[in-house]
Amino acid sequence: MADRKDKPENSSMAMDEQEMQQLGKEMEDLDTNDELKKKGRRPDPVQHEKKNEKQ
Repeated sequence: MADRKDKPENSSMAMDEQEMQQLGKEMEDLDTNDELKKKGRRPDPVQHEKKNEKQ
């Protein structure tokens, strides 16, 4: 991620469309939960669950 000198006014992750596209490319390279489990790693925990919904 680029070093920022200015703080975004809207508290967003990306300052502009170019940075948003770069973040999207970085996220595409992240492993899915299933891929992490196959590698013996633990995925991030579920933060919110709706009633009667389990993963």
